[in-house]
Amino acid sequence: MGFVNLRLGAHVGQQNMTMTALRNTWRTLDEHLDWISAWDHLYEAPPAGGTVDHFEALTILGAMAADTVRARIGCLVFYVGYRTPGVLAKAATTLDHISGGRFELGLGAGWHEQEAKAYGYDFPSVGVRLDMLDEATTIIRSLLTEPRTTFTGRHFHVEDASCLPHPVQDRLPIWIGGVGEKKTLRMVAAQADGWNSAYISTSEFARLSGVLDEWCATLGRNPAEIRRGVNLSFNLSTTAAAATAMRESMQSQWGPGFARIEGGALLGTPDQVIERLLEYVASGADDINIALRAPWDADVLHTYLHEVVPAVRAASGPIRPS
Repeated sequence: MGFVNLRLGAHVGQQNMTMTALRNTWRTLDEHLDWISAWDHLYEAPPAGGTVDHFEALTILGAMAADTVRARIGCLVFYVGYRTPGVLAKAATTLDHISGGRFELGLGAGWHEQEAKAYGYDFPSVGVRLDMLDEATTIIRSLLTEPRTTFTGRHFHVEDASCLPHPVQDRLPIWIGGVGEKKTLRMVAAQADGWNSAYISTSEFARLSGVLDEWCATLGRNPAEIRRGVNLSFNLSTTAAAATAMRESMQSQWGPGFARIEGGALLGTPDQVIERLLEYVASGADDINIALRAPWDADVLHTYLHEVVPAVRAASGPIRPS
C-alpha cells in the first residue's frame, strides 16, 4: 500500500490543427489536467506520407510553456536522432525557464522511419538507436546538472561543454519511453526519473512495471524514484452505439495495428472509461495521458475533463491498491 500522486494528462499531437486551435486547446487542458505533452514528429501519425499539416515539437513547446500556468509540460518523447544531446539539453533548460520550472524531458529511440528518411536523417537499426538513446541520456543528465561535461561515445560526443543557466528545477525530470525489456527498461532503471509506455493493456503495463522493478533491484535503484506513465488512445463515447462506431473507425485507421492499439485505448462510455482508468491506477500507473489526434468531438472532451477526470481523482483516493 502506498500514497498515490496520480497525474492525469493529455498527449496532444500537433497535427491537423491551426496554431490558434492548438493554443486554445492547451489553455483549456491547463485548467483541468496535470500534464500536457507534444510528440516529436515531422510528419503525421499514423504515417500518411506527409500529407497532413504538422508543427515541429521544440518550437511549439516554447508557446505551450508560455500559454500555460499550472500543468507540467513536455514531449513524449524526443527522438534523439533528430537533435544532438547538447541541443536537447539547452532546449530543456530554456523551456524550464519559460515555464517557471514545469518542464520534463522525454527521450526515446524513435519509430517513424518514413519521416526520418524524408527529411534526410539516417534511421539505423533499433539496437543502434537504443545505444544512441543511452549515450544521449548520459550526456543530457550531465549537462543539466554538472558545471562541465566531456563525453566521447560511438554516436555522440561533447567536450568541456557547459549548459548555462541550469534548469529552474534542481533535478529536471528525464523520462525514457519504450517497452523493451532488455535494453529500454534497464536504461530507465539506470538513468531516468520516469518511464512512459504507449497503448498497452493494464496487464502488460503491470508486467512491464514489474520488469522495471527487477532492473532496479539489479542496479541498486529504489524503484519508488521512477514514475510510471502510460499514453492511451482517447476514444470516449457517450453511448454504446457511438462506442461501436468508434471501434470500427479505429480499425479502419490503424489496420493491422489495431489489435495492439485496442489494448491501450479508452473505448466506451464515461462509466466504462472511469473503470478502465482506475484499473491502470491499480496496475501502478502514476501518470495517465489521453492521446488527442484532431479532429475530436469537443463535447466528448468536455465530458472527459468535467466528469471523468474528477471521478477518477475522487475514486483513486490517497491510497493505491496493492
